Amino acid sequence: MTKHLTLSVLTIALLFLSGCGDNDKQTTCTPENLLSINDSPTHFVHQKILGGDTTDTEYSSSTHAFSQPAKNLTPELLELHLTGDANFETNPNGFGPVFNHTNCDACHQRDGRDSLPVLLGEKEYLSNYIVKDKNGWYKLNDEGTFLRISIENGAKDKNATNCWGAPVPVPNFSDQLFHRGVYGVRDSNNTGAGQADVWMKYEYKNVTYPDGTTVTLSKPIFGVDNPYDAPDNPNEYNPIKVEANATSRLFRPDVKMGPRIGMPMIGLGLLNAIPEADILALADMNDSDADGISGKPNWVCDKEKYDKCSEAGNCDTNPPISLGRFGWKANTPTVAHQGLGAMRGDMGVTNPLFKHESTNGTDLMNTYKADNIGFTTYEDSGITDEDEEFALPVVVYSETLSVPPRRDVNDSDVQQGAMEFEALGCVKCHNPSFTTASEYHSYGVHGERIQALENQKIYPFTDMLLHDMGEDLADGRADFDATGSEWKTRPLWGIGATQIINPGAGFLHDGRAKTLEEAILWHGGEAQTIKENFMKLSKTKRDRVIKFLNSL
Repeated sequence: MTKHLTLSVLTIALLFLSGCGDNDKQTTCTPENLLSINDSPTHFVHQKILGGDTTDTEYSSSTHAFSQPAKNLTPELLELHLTGDANFETNPNGFGPVFNHTNCDACHQRDGRDSLPVLLGEKEYLSNYIVKDKNGWYKLNDEGTFLRISIENGAKDKNATNCWGAPVPVPNFSDQLFHRGVYGVRDSNNTGAGQADVWMKYEYKNVTYPDGTTVTLSKPIFGVDNPYDAPDNPNEYNPIKVEANATSRLFRPDVKMGPRIGMPMIGLGLLNAIPEADILALADMNDSDADGISGKPNWVCDKEKYDKCSEAGNCDTNPPISLGRFGWKANTPTVAHQGLGAMRGDMGVTNPLFKHESTNGTDLMNTYKADNIGFTTYEDSGITDEDEEFALPVVVYSETLSVPPRRDVNDSDVQQGAMEFEALGCVKCHNPSFTTASEYHSYGVHGERIQALENQKIYPFTDMLLHDMGEDLADGRADFDATGSEWKTRPLWGIGATQIINPGAGFLHDGRAKTLEEAILWHGGEAQTIKENFMKLSKTKRDRVIKFLNSL
C-alpha cells in the first residue's frame, strides 16, 4: 500500500460506504460484499495477522498480549529474549544519581503505554507525600512521564559541534529533566527530588460534532519549579516568571520543554527491519501531489555510527547520520539507540553504547561526586554501570516482542470501519503495510542475526515519517529535523489492546487522550481536513471507525 490512493479505489470505497453505512437505511455488509469491492486477500481490512510469522495468535485480548516473544524465534534467540525480559523488569546497577524511573518496565507497563497520574480530588497529603497543592497542581513522582528539555538551536548546518542537528542540552542540566534523585543528591528538605520538581494539572475544552454530540477533551499542562540551582518550597508549585535574568538556567526564555510518556514495545524489531528506501518512497516533503500531506524523514545522529567514525577519525567525511525511526519525533535510528539511550537517559544507567552520564559536568553531579567518594563515573573508572551482557539481551528482547493478532476481523462493523478509515484518507499517514528486509542484524559486537524478522509482510499502519500535527499538539521543541509541531506517525498495530494491557493508559505523546476518539479529535495540521471529515460522519460511521481501530 503506497501513500497515494488512486482515485478509482477511493471512489469505489466511498460508493461502497454510502451503500452500507447510511444511518437510516443500513444494509448488512458481509465479508463477501467487501471482497467484491476489493478482492485482494492482502488488503488490510481482512488481515488478522499483523506481525507476519512473529505473531503469537494465542494472545489477542490478554493483559499480557504485548509481552509474548516472537513466535518464530530460534531456541538460542528465545533464551536471549527471556534473559532480556528479566533484565527489562530489573532495577539495573548504578541508576541515578538523578533519574525519572528505576527500570524499563516502570515506563512501559507490561510492554505497553504508561498512564498519566489519577488526581486524587482535593486531598493534599498521602503518607506525608504531597499529592496536590492548594491550587490543584500534582507533583510527579514515579509516573512514566517526563520532560525533554533543550535550548533553541539556531544552527542550520549539521556537524560535529551540534551532533549533526541534535537538540542542545540545557547548560548545567541536560537534554531531559530528571525529577527524581537518590538519597543525598539534594538536601534534607528535598529528599527524593532530582534536578527540579515537575507539577501537573489538567485543562479542558469541549468539541462539538456537527450532529450536536459533544466530547470533553483534557490536556495535561506541566509546571517546573524548585530547581537545584535555585531551590524553592518543595511542597507547593511556585511558577517563576521566565525572563532573561531568571536565577536558574532552566527558566531562561530559550529553554524548550516537551512532555513524553512511555510507548508500547511491540514490533520494534520489525519496524527497524523495514528497508529505508521503502520509507523514503512515501515521503512527500513539498506535497507535490497537493493532498495536504507532506511526510518528512528525520535524519538523526546515529550513536553506533558515531562510535565507528570517531574511532576511524573520519566523521567529517563519513557523517554518522541515519534515518530516524523511533521516539515520538523519530529522533533515534535503531532499537539499540532508543533502548540503551533510555537506559542512560531515563535511569542514569551508563552502558556500552552510552558510556557517559548525561549530567556529567553539571554542578549537581560535581557536588554529589564530592560528597560521595565511592561514586564513580565512566570518566573516573572506565567502567559503565551495566555491561553488554546485561544490555544486549535487553535490546534483543525489545526487538523480538510479538505483535498480537487483530480481533473481530469478520465483524461487519469492523470491516465497514476499515473501509471508512481508508476512504477518509487516514492511510496517507497510517500506511498499512511493509515487507521487512531480507537480512537483519541486532546491535552488539556479536551482531546477532535475527532471521525471524526477515522477509515478513507486516501491517503496522505507519509511514515512519514526520507530519505537522498542528498547534494543539505542538510542544514547540525541535528535535533534529522535526519542528516543534511535527510528530512521527504512530504505528496503530496493537492499539486496541492498549487499555487491556493498562486500563489507565492514554494516547498521544503526553497521554492526554483517554480514548481513541479523543486522540482523533486532537489531530490538526496535515490531518485537519481528515479530522473534520471524520467529524461530519454520522455517529454510526464514527463508531465503526473506532471499532476498526479497536480491532487492531
